[in-house]
Amino acid sequence: MIWQNSLYLWFLLIIPVLIGLTYWYNRRLDEKRKKYFGSKLLQKLRRGFWPWGKRIRHLSLYIGIALLILAAAGPKIGTEVREVKRQGVDLLIALDLSASMNAEDVKPSRLEKAKYEVSRLIEKLQGDRVGLVVFTGEAYLQSPMTMDYSALRLFLNIAETNQMPSSSTDFGAAMETAADAFDRGGKDGQSSKAAKVLLIISDGENHGADYDGALEQLKEENVSIYTLGLGTASGTRIPLYNDSGTLIGYKRGENGTEVKTRLQAEVLRSIASEGGGEYYEIRSGGSGIDAFLGQIDELQQGEFASQEYADFKNQYQWLVGFGLLFVIVGVTFPYYTADSS
Repeated sequence: MIWQNSLYLWFLLIIPVLIGLTYWYNRRLDEKRKKYFGSKLLQKLRRGFWPWGKRIRHLSLYIGIALLILAAAGPKIGTEVREVKRQGVDLLIALDLSASMNAEDVKPSRLEKAKYEVSRLIEKLQGDRVGLVVFTGEAYLQSPMTMDYSALRLFLNIAETNQMPSSSTDFGAAMETAADAFDRGGKDGQSSKAAKVLLIISDGENHGADYDGALEQLKEENVSIYTLGLGTASGTRIPLYNDSGTLIGYKRGENGTEVKTRLQAEVLRSIASEGGGEYYEIRSGGSGIDAFLGQIDELQQGEFASQEYADFKNQYQWLVGFGLLFVIVGVTFPYYTADSS
């Protein structure tokens, strides 16, 4: 059980205060009665008085006030299931985790900038199903299609270049994994009317085999492929860090010279063109991801299967009802019997 307005629970302290004041008032009243009236006269004046009736009155009032305070605090118990219908597109983000994404020609690094922009994208989505593929020379489905954007952010935040067994880049592997993810999403109840979109975020350096076959498969499944490039044309070195995050040098090739990485915009532009999408670029600003979001809004929207949303159910109504009942009893309950006339 949780409370919607737990601060109201402090008002329960009123109950022991009322009990104390009532006890003190009755004691003083009894002392005054004994001072001015004898016991026999007092019994005649209070003929038919029922002490237990008065106690029941007071007790009912205390219980009623306590229940009304608890109701104001908003107790939530159990679960409430609601149906929520969503409309949007199926969006799969393929994030490059190769070593070159650690390059810092885009601050703080290509990868950190990509994760920041994807987080901004997720914040602006409404009703779209989103999944995450991470890839280097191999590709993995980090998060299947979901409308739980909080969970997706968790998967995005833990994406790092050192989690992958390979440090190279293979767009073919990313596309094949994306095709499987879209196929799996369709079996999970995807609307057939929803547009399917693949967004590849990379610096464009491809060290894998030919990806034409995988690209053709995505086109056959009516997947629109967009690309988002990170980096600069002039390029920079690839930093290497140890487990504690300290810079230990820069990546070197087989001949011992430092490897320089640069944005391969032509590769990403070609993929987007063949995939029926568009190429965007991010450097210091976020105009690329904003332009892509505008494109998403123009695509075919589909209605996904109803989603059941469970939440704590507010139970204050019962407490209000019983509280008012006890208050009424406390106000109207008789404490004089019929022979008091």
